[in-house]
Amino acid sequence: MTATPPSRFHRFPVRVYFEDTDAGGVAYHATYLRWAERGRTESLRAMHLPHALMMARHNSMLVVRRVEVEYVRPARLDDALLVETRVRALGAATIDLVQDVLRPAEDGSEALLARLVVGLVCVTPGGAGGTEGLKPARLPPPWRDALAGLSEGKGPS
Repeated sequence: MTATPPSRFHRFPVRVYFEDTDAGGVAYHATYLRWAERGRTESLRAMHLPHALMMARHNSMLVVRRVEVEYVRPARLDDALLVETRVRALGAATIDLVQDVLRPAEDGSEALLARLVVGLVCVTPGGAGGTEGLKPARLPPPWRDALAGLSEGKGPS
């Protein structure tokens, strides 16, 4: 299995739809979590290492263990945004990411709307298929090797 060499970050475009907002046209706080999930999923897919392949070949998956969100500016109805995903640190079974939600401007600048710090852990299913039996597992080598090239640090924070 050959992974595509990653760049230092991945960008995923999103649009703010009516369903993402409150009555005033401002994006709900939980919407940022969905956008970040899509950004993480698409960053792995861009490296040709999707979640489904990890599950099928290695009987393991990535799950969120922690999320911190700082909201800086509101996203509004119809905004075109970017979710930028970077690897902050990589451990044997963990990945710490920084995901910025950005609003590009016509002049080429970008406004930071929110920053998410996300902790992931690789697990294998256990027991009867429920989440009770999930056990930490080492990241499979193709994922670890691809993500190591993106890491800003040496270990999890």
